[in-house]
Amino acid sequence: MGKKCYPFILSASLFKKNTYFCLFKINNSEMEFKASMIADFLQGTVEGDPDATVSVFAKIEEGHAGALSFLANPKYEKYLYETESSIVMINKTQKLEHPVKCTLIRVDDAYRSFASLLELYSATQQEKTGREEPVSVAASATLGENIFIGAFTYIADNARIGNGVKIHQQVFIGENVTVGDNTVLYPGVKIYRDCKVGSDCVIHSGAVIGADGFGFAPQADTDYKKVPQIGNAVIEDHVEIGSNTCIDRATMGSTIIRRGVKLDNLIQIAHNVEIGENTVIAAQTGISGSSKVGKNCMFAGQVGLAGHIAIADGVKIGAQSGLNSSIKQPDSTLLGTPAMDYHDCIKSYVVARRLPDLKKKVDELERELKIKN
Repeated sequence: MGKKCYPFILSASLFKKNTYFCLFKINNSEMEFKASMIADFLQGTVEGDPDATVSVFAKIEEGHAGALSFLANPKYEKYLYETESSIVMINKTQKLEHPVKCTLIRVDDAYRSFASLLELYSATQQEKTGREEPVSVAASATLGENIFIGAFTYIADNARIGNGVKIHQQVFIGENVTVGDNTVLYPGVKIYRDCKVGSDCVIHSGAVIGADGFGFAPQADTDYKKVPQIGNAVIEDHVEIGSNTCIDRATMGSTIIRRGVKLDNLIQIAHNVEIGENTVIAAQTGISGSSKVGKNCMFAGQVGLAGHIAIADGVKIGAQSGLNSSIKQPDSTLLGTPAMDYHDCIKSYVVARRLPDLKKKVDELERELKIKN
């Protein structure tokens, strides 16, 4: 059968230098990797058969012949000796307690290496170019080279689309919108007028960029008057935005998502918010208007921030926490509502769980005192 070689260049941020790797397409549907090829690509070492091949990925506990798995979490170590996967990536420091049936590839960081392979595989699924029909592209729009436009997409006046952009079906791109090189817009993404999306971004289905901020002025008759939102939303490079996340446009100026930010599904970012570089935020978090979040922060799910507060760099906030005031101490870890130092919150939680027993003891003491009196 014929084999076709596809060259890829991975980001220097992943491997500190450009690396080329050949993938072999089999039967037009599967990719076949040799252990020796994978090890060379990842700068790892092979233990076992260097010619062992894989064509699919699988979790180590669900491994089967022809599958590639990895082990990074010690909780799953037992599966290393049971898995039917043909190749398993492990850390160089992993010690073997029993013989293994599979071929091993030892790398510095199995989790990151596996993620890199998944990224490479995913890139092969994004090779579409050209235009499906029907689409509507304004005459004044500027389109880059090697782009893909899916059916029922609308690109409005003066929009500027960079090179290598993938625009999937039913995407709306409004007037004066800019989309940088190699960005991927999945089906149903909506980008309102005047917004800017950087290069190498990924925006998943149903996300809305640049909808009106929630601005309403109360009137004397208890009615509300809408405050026009005339700003925009700016998404910098290497940002990923999950499905059904909403990033509102600014009242004036810009709502800004800085370089390298990762946003999960179902997140609400209100008007004039700024999220610092490389911050990651999990699902169902809501950030109220004009709040500023520093760089390298980590928010777990369902975190809530009040408006007009500032969060210092490197702050970590646990799930379902609520903050109504600024956090000025960098690298703090917070939990609870209202959020407090993580260790103080855990201590408070331990006491709170004992409250029913403590109340019972207090009631017994009160009865004893009444009897004595």
